[in-house]
Order: sequence, then C-alpha cells, then structure tokens
Amino acid sequence: MPASFLLELRTSAEAAKAAETSFRHEAARQIAALEQERAFAFRRLNLMQLLGDAIAPAESEDIAVASAFAALRTRLGWNADSEARSEVISHFGPVALAMFRDSSGDQSADTHAALADFEHWYSETRGSPFWTLFEQQMPDTPVVDF
Repeated sequence: MPASFLLELRTSAEAAKAAETSFRHEAARQIAALEQERAFAFRRLNLMQLLGDAIAPAESEDIAVASAFAALRTRLGWNADSEARSEVISHFGPVALAMFRDSSGDQSADTHAALADFEHWYSETRGSPFWTLFEQQMPDTPVVDF
C-alpha cells in the first residue's frame, strides 16, 4: 500500500476521533447546564411555594414580609444572623412584598421582576447564583470501627 494512502486514512481517522471527542465534551457541557437550570427551576418553585404558604395567612404587608423572612431563614438553616445573611434577607424583602401584593390582587405587583432583580443582585454581589445556597452538602462522617 502506498504510504500516502495510509496517511490519508490515518488523518481521516484522527479527524473523526477529534470530532467525536469535541461532540462528547459539548454534549456533557450542555447536559450539565440543563441539569443546573432544572435544579434551579425546582428550587425556585419549591421556595416560592413555601413562601406563598407562609405569606397566605398574613393580614398586612409587615406580617407577610416577616413571615417570608422566617420561612426563608428556616429553609436555609440560618439560625443565627450575620451581616451577609442580613443583607440577603433585606434584599429579599421586595420579593416577599411583591408576593403578598400579588396574592392580594394588586395588579401592579410583579413578583417575577422582583425575584429576577433579587437573583441578579445576589449573583452580582456574591459571584454565584442564589440557588446554590440550597445544595445539600453531605458532611464527612468519621468511620468508627468497633
């Protein structure tokens, strides 16, 4: 066989291998992005459902916002305050207020916009999406041999 023929086949095989590898990397990247998008969407749904339940019995805006803050703190496991946590809670206030006004029939309330603004603020100031706070990290447990 001529060497040039084998070289063409080798080049073709290497190009096919590179195309497959590139496709697999891109597919893995897209799957990871979609997985994160799905996880955040369900975290968003679950939190807003929880807050809606907390706000529902409130008779005033102040009570609604306080109830939402308490539910958020509980959901995040924030038993103690810190400056960073207080900042997050205070920036979440417009979301709780919009939810209460929206549930009260206020046509000017825009819960979607308030939540989007909060998510944007959190991402810009913290450098990560708000929804990563809800990731459940399993603590390392020591292995005890009896």
